[in-house]
This record gives sequence, C-alpha cells and structure tokens, in this order.
Amino acid sequence: MAGEERVIGIDLGTTNSCVATVLDGAVHVVPDERGARIQASMVSFLADGSVVVGNEARQEQIVDPQNTVYSAKRLIGRHYASKEVKTALQSFPYRIVKGKNNVPLVEIRNERYGLPEISGMVLRRMKDIAERYLRTPVTKAVVTVPANFNDTQRQMTKLAGTLAGLDVIRIINEPTAAALAYGYGRGMNARIAIYDFGGGTFDITLLEMRDNVFEVVATAGDTYLGGDDFDHRLSRYMMHAFKQQYGFSLEGDTIAVSRLKHVAEKVKCELSNNPRAVVNVAELAQDERGQLLDLRFQMSRDDFAERHQDIVQRTFLVCDEALSVAGMKARDIDGVVLVGGTTRMPLVRQMVAEYFGREPLTDINPEEVVAIGAAIQGAALEQDHFTSAGGTRRNAPLLLDVTPMSLGVQTVSGYYDVIIERNASIPCEVTRTFTTGMDDQTSVRLQIYQGESKVAVENIKLGEIELYGLRPGPRGQVEIQVTFEIDTNGIVVVTARDRETGIQQATRIEVSAGYTPEEIAQMLERGV
Repeated sequence: MAGEERVIGIDLGTTNSCVATVLDGAVHVVPDERGARIQASMVSFLADGSVVVGNEARQEQIVDPQNTVYSAKRLIGRHYASKEVKTALQSFPYRIVKGKNNVPLVEIRNERYGLPEISGMVLRRMKDIAERYLRTPVTKAVVTVPANFNDTQRQMTKLAGTLAGLDVIRIINEPTAAALAYGYGRGMNARIAIYDFGGGTFDITLLEMRDNVFEVVATAGDTYLGGDDFDHRLSRYMMHAFKQQYGFSLEGDTIAVSRLKHVAEKVKCELSNNPRAVVNVAELAQDERGQLLDLRFQMSRDDFAERHQDIVQRTFLVCDEALSVAGMKARDIDGVVLVGGTTRMPLVRQMVAEYFGREPLTDINPEEVVAIGAAIQGAALEQDHFTSAGGTRRNAPLLLDVTPMSLGVQTVSGYYDVIIERNASIPCEVTRTFTTGMDDQTSVRLQIYQGESKVAVENIKLGEIELYGLRPGPRGQVEIQVTFEIDTNGIVVVTARDRETGIQQATRIEVSAGYTPEEIAQMLERGV
C-alpha cells in the first residue's frame, strides 16, 4: 500500500462520520486505532488548549457540553438569522454568535470558529485515520452531503475539506452514494428509493438503476430533521419526569441537560434491541439543601413509538413530495434502501415498510453505506474502470444526479425568475440575456436565490453577482449574456459576456453567507 496515491470517500455526517477506500478492487471501511469504524462528528476544546475530535470528544460532551461542538452540519452554510440557527441558539449548550456577512460562528473559550472550520477538524480526523491505515499520505477525497444541501452549504463543505488539507475532487449526494454502494456491479435494472434518515438530516432520492448507470429521477429533503430530534424529545420527557419526582426543573443546568441527551440516545438504541429500557441516572442534580438526586426512568418500545411516530411521519411528507415530482406512487418502487443510523429503529423500519408496501433492504450497514459509495466514486474518478477483488474488470459507474432546488434571480418587482428548474439533471447550464436599465450604465447587479417560492426573498439567497466594466450605451442596448451553470458538485458557476462584442465580462460573486478572504486565511493558518 505504501507509496500509492489513494482517494478516500468520507461520509461527513451530522452525528457520525465514516471513511472508506478501495484497495485491490474491494471497498474497505477504515477503522481507527481502536477498531472503531464510526466516529462522532464532534470537536471538544479542552481547558489546556488542546483539541480532541471524534469519539474522544463524545466523552467530553457529557462533562463539558459548553466547550464541545456537535451537529455543526446543521448550521454550516446558513444565515445567522435563519430559523435553523435560531433553534440551535435555544437548544445547543455551546455559544453561537453572529459574524461578518451574517455567518454564525461558534465561540469557545474566547475564540471564534467558523462552521467549516469545525467540519474541517472532523474531516482531518477522518484523513488521519485513513493515513494511519494506508501508511501513506492522503490528499484526495470524495465527500458526501445531503441531497437537499444548497449551493452555499456545498461551498462551505468544500472549504472544510480545504481546511483539512484535502483536495475534494467531488462532492456527491449521500443518497446517490448509497445507491452506488448497493447497485454497483450487480447489473440491476430497478427503481430504487434511498430513504436516508441520519442524525440531523433526512433525504429521499428516487433513482433508475440500469447496469452501471445511476440516474436520479427526483430528490427532496429536510436538512433539519433527524435522529437528534428523537434524543431531544426523549430528554425532555426525562426532564419532565425529574420535575414531577422532585418538584423543580433542570432547565438552565447545562451539565444535567447534556447528560440526559446522552442517556436519551442510549435509551433509543436500547429500545431498538429490547422491548423495554430502564435507566438510573445517578447524581443528576442537587436540591437546595445540597442533597444529590438520582433519576430512575423507564420506557417501553410501544410507548416510545406512540410518542415519536409523528417525527417519522414528517419524513413521509418529504417522500410524497419526491414521488409527486417523479410522477410515481410508492407502489411503483422496486426496492427501498435504508441509510443512516436512525433507520436502525424498529419504529422507522415498520413505518417505512407500511408506506412503501414492502420490506426495506438492510444488508449493508446503514451507517457505512454512504462512505462505501463515496469510495467507489473516488476510485472511479481516478480510473475509467475497476478490477474487482476477484479479478473482474468493471466499467466505472455513471452518476446522473439532479439539482435539489430551483435556481433563479430576483426581478425588479421582487419576484423570483427561475433560470434552472428543480430536479434538472446536473451538470447543466442555461444562458439568459440581461440589459442595462439606465443610459451609460457600466455595471449590473443580479441577486441569486435557490428555492421554489414566487417571491424572491422567501427563497434562500445565495449571494449577489456584479457584472462590471460594461461599455457605456443607451439603456436597453447593452446586452449581457449570463450563463448559469450547476456543476457535478451541485455548485453554481456564473460567467457572462457582452452579446455584441463577444468579450468575456468580468463578474464578482459575493456569497451571501460566506467568509471574507481574511477570515478564510485565518482559518487556514489556525488549521496548519
């Protein structure tokens, strides 16, 4: 293995992450130095100035929640004023503050960090795990994102890779990666639904699989719906039980609340294997006399299902949306692949089987399947064929993905003019002609959005594009052709040219929720 350049596939998850690579035609999910194949997507900043990442940080989160960052993926690429960040401000124990350009920053021990920086630390940990296993430096990676991630979220994920010292050669959607893991080399001809229910995000993707061609028909998702929601609700039930037992609330006690969230996750997992879970949380808090108080809590699997089935039901509203876009019914699907740790829950599997009218496929570990697909894609990008472990030569897979939401610009009247429709195959490009609105106008500013509302400001603002250095002329006579492209990473690229002269026009793109060059330079310097 030494001396060979390897491409790794990384599933950068909200709750957990996983790394895999192809060796001698076979995919290997890479374990860490202790044999663990899954790492917590957590970063903990210790009092002595050191930083621990991954499963070590999970232990710190229990005792030091205010200095341990988790679920960074839920916030990456979002505006500080977004409802998702507002929710996090109320529920996350660590401090989130407003930075320049409306970006949320994490403030830990009087130091501010960008969300890509936190995700970059997790990616660096996965890189280190792979390098130790392969005994060679690794610089190239395929990194996965939720299918419903917008342009800014994808760009920030790519920045996280750069901060980790990785050349992210491709960003692919998690469900597409999962389909690749299931279908590659099997010669399948089927319509497949990838039901991806992770720790913080939910995606549904419908694909047509024909031999080694994987064509996405439709995708839909909710980037703020996942297993964390079960943990949060269950911890609230435990807090209520404590209040009923002792007469006072644990609200404001960050250590106790953090411990209960950790216990809630354990209860959820135990109920996946047993009909009842009983926990005793020793010395959870103390009363006004200083007496230490324990919490004894129990819940049956049936009671858990009754209290949480509405969370699962929310996923089917997203499934309805994707099926509607594809012009399909649930019964038209030939197979359902489960992805994400949340799909281990019997409640989820039962409700998915009822919705689609068939038992889901579970023969690949749902927490590893995305990294496996990313590794296959990584190997395919480096060579036009595989030689499998058995010596069989296979053609590289062809992925035909789609953009999850429409791309457009704001009109003078404030409406949203769609340029690239949702679920358009990518890569794709569309050219539009824009004209000046005033005499001798030398610049034009376009505001770019993604979303489905007819009113521009109700969509997600990606940023502004300024076309400058235009030749002066009467209004309406200077025409600029602007080409909007969505590349294979799902990232927006814009070019422009003067229609009359054919001269390439200068463009300046300012990402709406982006970082300044100085901030990026500081992150890079700090990451060295």
